[in-house]
Amino acid sequence: MNKPWLSRYPSDVPEMIDPDTYPSLVELFENSVLKFADQPAFLNMGSVMTYRKLEERSRAFAAYLQNELKLKKGDRVALMMPNLLQYPIALFGVLRAGCIAVNVNPLYTPRELEHQLNDAEVETIVIVSNFANTLEQIVDNTSVKNVVLTSLGQMLPTAKGTVVDFVVKYVKGMVPKYDLPGAISFKKALYKGRRLQYVKPFMSGEDIAFLQYTGGTTGVAKGAVLTHRNMVANVLQAKGAYAAKLEEGKELVVTALPLYHIFALTVNGLLFLELGANNLLITNPRDIPTFVKELKKVQFTAITGVNTLFNALVNNEDFHELNFSRMKLSVGGGMAVQQAVADKWKKTTGVFLLEGYGLTECSPLVSGCPHDMVDYNGAIGLPVPSTEVRIVDDEGLPLENTEVGELQVRGPQVMQGYWKRPEATREVITQDGWLSTGDIVKFDDEGFLHIVDRKKDMILVSGFNVYPNEIEDVVALHGKVLEVAAIGEPHDVSGEVVKICVVKRDPSLTKDELINHCRQHLTGYKIPRIVEFMEDLPKTNVGKILRRELRTDAKEAKSA
Repeated sequence: MNKPWLSRYPSDVPEMIDPDTYPSLVELFENSVLKFADQPAFLNMGSVMTYRKLEERSRAFAAYLQNELKLKKGDRVALMMPNLLQYPIALFGVLRAGCIAVNVNPLYTPRELEHQLNDAEVETIVIVSNFANTLEQIVDNTSVKNVVLTSLGQMLPTAKGTVVDFVVKYVKGMVPKYDLPGAISFKKALYKGRRLQYVKPFMSGEDIAFLQYTGGTTGVAKGAVLTHRNMVANVLQAKGAYAAKLEEGKELVVTALPLYHIFALTVNGLLFLELGANNLLITNPRDIPTFVKELKKVQFTAITGVNTLFNALVNNEDFHELNFSRMKLSVGGGMAVQQAVADKWKKTTGVFLLEGYGLTECSPLVSGCPHDMVDYNGAIGLPVPSTEVRIVDDEGLPLENTEVGELQVRGPQVMQGYWKRPEATREVITQDGWLSTGDIVKFDDEGFLHIVDRKKDMILVSGFNVYPNEIEDVVALHGKVLEVAAIGEPHDVSGEVVKICVVKRDPSLTKDELINHCRQHLTGYKIPRIVEFMEDLPKTNVGKILRRELRTDAKEAKSA
């Protein structure tokens, strides 16, 4: 197979990696906590946790899961929290116990949470009290038996943690009332676990590490089955792509994207742990002034994020006053990096903003701009080591490198399939292991990949996938709606926003009615920002709504 990108690979980037370097993520973790024991591993709200402390606490949590909750290898444990010290403790505790981590967006509505917990057959959940009210509303409709509850300040020093929790609960009113009888404190779980014996289960690369939920190509959220080998491979692929810029034990990476997001999980949570870095966890990256104040306190060397985050930072006056002398790596993923943002970022920090491309089904990294790039070219980069890519036509037949078609990917990072959905798996993975991405791409003369269009109907809002079927299902619940179609509308800040095209059943229906209805059922970034009422929707001869035609009409109207 012709590999046009290899000639552009930097000389210090390997063509291949060994995905069996670590038998599992547990060995990767054990190697790092031993090697970097007394170095800082995670920093949050001014509190530092060393690799030694991370090892002790995650071992205690693993022992608690094994002995007190009687969890067995392969049991699913949901993690529902923003970036806090509790997250890596719980995550590595779950993995060390041989269990499967199920990351949950804390902003989910009760309906979204119920679907994910039931689909993954979760019996244990670790959750922050801010979101306990959401769980309370649906917990009786799920298989959840064990609730481990924490608070934003629980892992901070006692005095500081008490103040944080008081302000969050009573001053800012960010903890709605809840009633979860039998829930145990995360801190108490660690206390009990320290006195219990941890037994390391036998783990292999083929064991499942994560059920990482995504809509796939279309429809409701599905669990992408990511094994330990998938994740180890992608960590080493990312390391191969960026290692020339990084030094073991000497990096401080800023983690503003939530660790429940696959990009932050693999690159920030796992790659930088393997490198022995200090990881600055930002709990609320939307609060840009506070975020910048946190950055002032440290000499960071690397940062990852999405285009919207980088744009917000470069448009903050205080950010321009920071010391960027030690920064060497900045990576944008989750959505397209805009040239205006990339140019401002380089002018402000002196460091080029490297764009990466991936998808949940690939753990997620598929390609990235090489570390030696200095100018924006609009590409999603070159395939990472040990990754094959090809372009195919509508029938799945390979095209020449000069042609435009759908991107397919094959490599050790490609998921095993969708959790308990064999038909959906067969739709996207061929018998010989090629994953169809749904993105229409082309190669340029240097072997760089460029996205031309999107074959699938997914909407990408600030790096988060939004699936039209889900939006349409919610809107259709409104009694005054006859028909609805959801599409993505280009947006300067978030990349895209959700637009709904609606045919009324009742002429009295208003935009505000629909938006308020959606707020009850959908996470904030999924709520439609644009509502267009239409007499009818374009359809095929068998009655299928043509979303692509609606998108084309919207583009033409905007350019007219």
